[in-house]
Amino acid sequence: MPLRPQRKNYEVRAHALAEIPVLPREVSHAQAGLKDYYASLAAALGPMRWWPARTPFEVIVGAILTQNTAWSNVERAIENLRRERLLTFAALERVPTAKLQRLVRPSGYFRQKARKLKAFVEFLRNQHGGSLARMFRTPTSELREQLLGVHGIGRETADSILLYAGNHPVFVVDAYTHRILERHGFVRGKPDYEGARKLFESQLPRDTRLYNEFHALIVNTGKNWCRKREPRCADCPLASFLPPNSPLRLHVSVPLSELAAEARP
Repeated sequence: MPLRPQRKNYEVRAHALAEIPVLPREVSHAQAGLKDYYASLAAALGPMRWWPARTPFEVIVGAILTQNTAWSNVERAIENLRRERLLTFAALERVPTAKLQRLVRPSGYFRQKARKLKAFVEFLRNQHGGSLARMFRTPTSELREQLLGVHGIGRETADSILLYAGNHPVFVVDAYTHRILERHGFVRGKPDYEGARKLFESQLPRDTRLYNEFHALIVNTGKNWCRKREPRCADCPLASFLPPNSPLRLHVSVPLSELAAEARP
């Protein structure tokens, strides 16, 4: 997925949603909740405006192709499909599998991904008459279970389809989400997708725009600051929220109070 360029100097921007509070001036780690994390990231980074696709069907194709690869590779594959006018249900249903494999090759694992795309269009035909509108009228929990039954669609992909293509209020969790939650003391141990998803959905309003923005902000932060190796905590928008006993505080070379002040209005 695409990321906005990193900003070295924080600019305070209008929050994407008025109901999410501005970062309080004195919020400790113990007091901070996910709303505060959202407010800090939104103030520092501005709106992400995800997902970059022209149609809901294109979102679904991208959600499948982005598995285990960089978004730049997905863009090349999608451009191939667009050039061949295959970014519709009917066209993708008709295209021979061998040709589809060739077109999505830039995204990697092209044989598996072509099979996954074909599995989705078969599901859409059999369960919803080939209609995305009909599919997305299905209640969220029921549709999520249906999607999870499609070959090649796991929880992150299913939730991306629900949120970004169908406007269903489901929070998308990924490796960046787990990393930030663990480093900031929200969770411990092995990644728990459902536990993390329910944590966000229990602390935040059920608002698809909010879920969209927050997930995008988390990915941006994970890519640019909260990296798996050599985290850049010193200028991370979430540095002031690190737990007092976190070893990552050693990466912060300037007073946390100064970082918090830079992120405030």
